[in-house]
Amino acid sequence: MRYKLTFVVGVAVGYVLGTRAGRERYEQLRTSARQLSANPAVRNAAETAAQTGRQVAGRAYHVVSDKVGDRMPESVTERVRSLRGRGQGAEDDWGTTNT
Repeated sequence: MRYKLTFVVGVAVGYVLGTRAGRERYEQLRTSARQLSANPAVRNAAETAAQTGRQVAGRAYHVVSDKVGDRMPESVTERVRSLRGRGQGAEDDWGTTNT
């Protein structure tokens, strides 16, 4: 019960502070987030991380499929294929390109 009460109080305080900040502060935060996501260094880091993730997923798939054999579920196989297909120059769900 104590934790529920603490949570409710935290939500109430957050709501009050959030409403006092108002729409202007929300717009400032949104603009800052967009500028950060448009920063070339951030985009390159995100693209590098995505590419590395695809490579690791591919290697992990091969390691697991070697151990499991033909028992690999088709859903896993299709997911890995779709990740590989995004590779070169494809646009991801975030609207960035891997170029």
